[in-house]
Amino acid sequence: MYDLIIRNCRIVDGTGQPWYRGSVAVKDGKIVKVTREDDVCFDREEESSETLSEKMFAAAGSGAEAAEEEKAAEATGAADNGAEPTRAAEMAEMTALQVVDGHDHYLAPGFIDIHSHSDCKILTYPAGESRILQGVTTEIGGNCGMSPFPVNPRYEEELSGYLRGWWEEDTFPGRRLADFLKAVEERGHSVNFGALVGHGSVRLAAMGFSDRKADTDQMAAMKNYVKEAMEDGAFGMSSGLIYPPGTYADTDELAELSAVMKPYGGMYVTHMRNEGLQLVESVREALEIGKRSGVAVEISHHKATRKEVWHTGCRETIAMMKEARAKGQDVTFDQYPYTASSTGMDCNIPSWAFEGGVDALLKRLEDPELKKKICAQMEQSHRGRWDEIHVGDAASRENAWTIGKSIPELAQIWNITPEEACIRLVVEERGDVKEIHYGMCDDDVEYIMSQDFGMIGSDGEGVPLDFHGMVHPRYFGAFTRVLAHYCRERKLFPLEMAVRKMTGLTAQRLGLADRGLIREGMWADLVLFDFDRLESTPVFQNSKQPSRGIEKVYVNGVLTAENGRHTGAMAGIVLRRG
Repeated sequence: MYDLIIRNCRIVDGTGQPWYRGSVAVKDGKIVKVTREDDVCFDREEESSETLSEKMFAAAGSGAEAAEEEKAAEATGAADNGAEPTRAAEMAEMTALQVVDGHDHYLAPGFIDIHSHSDCKILTYPAGESRILQGVTTEIGGNCGMSPFPVNPRYEEELSGYLRGWWEEDTFPGRRLADFLKAVEERGHSVNFGALVGHGSVRLAAMGFSDRKADTDQMAAMKNYVKEAMEDGAFGMSSGLIYPPGTYADTDELAELSAVMKPYGGMYVTHMRNEGLQLVESVREALEIGKRSGVAVEISHHKATRKEVWHTGCRETIAMMKEARAKGQDVTFDQYPYTASSTGMDCNIPSWAFEGGVDALLKRLEDPELKKKICAQMEQSHRGRWDEIHVGDAASRENAWTIGKSIPELAQIWNITPEEACIRLVVEERGDVKEIHYGMCDDDVEYIMSQDFGMIGSDGEGVPLDFHGMVHPRYFGAFTRVLAHYCRERKLFPLEMAVRKMTGLTAQRLGLADRGLIREGMWADLVLFDFDRLESTPVFQNSKQPSRGIEKVYVNGVLTAENGRHTGAMAGIVLRRG
């Protein structure tokens, strides 16, 4: 009757309601029965599959009807072959293959990562170990305005430059989201995957790296790209307003493009224009875009990255969002649980220098006068905070020694200014160098995380344990850090609320009606973990390792990870909005 039964566990169902002891039965990838301990009382000792099946059947059946069915089965069997089978015995045979004792540990819905960049890795690394090994079973890519679609052959080289350091395939699998998702399905993948369309990629496909307002034809082209993506199943459109060409767009453009998504139920997801001194103004712009377009707003990786606005900026922005919600506007946010961010080192260079693309930027940096102008602007914008920025990863072996060092350290070694050191790295790595920016404070992270309308997103990618580059620990440990550090150790919220932020709330935001909860009829994305032993082991010095305490991870009912090891299963499916 069942493919899998997980018994003797504490069920945290994703709603935020108190956990309870019980069992879950799975058939054909879906949860078909959830029982409470007071419905079916399992002994703590391991039981035979026959006894287990009898109890599950007793709970699922309706008393007299079940007895009549069992008698009929016995009669039929005796008439056919002289045997005396029972319905319970048949169930035992079917369930004996996968009967798991949860040992009184916690069973939760699979974690949903609302903010990932695995669209740039899923074709290369379909196993997605960094996702699965921390309990993530579903993720949404295409964030921060970046997606490997749409593709305009005229600007394909510029798109490759835009995604440099993230995209590792030789070519793009097609022109639109439908082509990309088809390629993902054909190769297979471990994690359920859905995508946003990136505004930066949309703008690039329509007008390249042009630092100007879109004309009528270009605007029409962008609208068509967004419309195509929504028809292909995109969950919304993301923006990355610190990255050219997204930074060249104004509020009017973003609102007009967002309005295209309204008939499809898509949302506007934004890496805002500024997360430092103009944090409040940036949230105000995001809310304005939502008001004008009539679509929901999701503020990405909400944080305050400048000391001048610590303890005040995020309190004002949270108050703004609460006020907007009280007035009926649909706005939420996501967050990763660290005080350091990570992005491309070239984001420290003024955006005007990127017009024409990364190759055009590198040529400008060869011009002494232009380089002098760029350095002057960087010195002014980064005064007093270069020491917060460290090299996260460098593509070449020659510069591997720089990883972990701060920009002032490199400047001293090279006997140049910090801005010149930053530029030197960008030029030598041709843009493929990443930074770690220690720009946040613990108090702000905890205040933001304590809000009940915020979700967890890693801002990471699906990569293997032996990935060739250095990565932020959020790739492998964001979700377990929330549970182990902020929930268990800091006691910021109960376990049930922590799980809700990772599952039920996120599924609701994405419109995933059949995931995110432990309920009958839901897909069996499940995580069994030992809460007392749970530890987010990935750290900045050693980030590529599995978290401790994640015992089993099921994707659509298939065991995909067990005690820190990937099983090789590729049971993920592509998710499409609508």
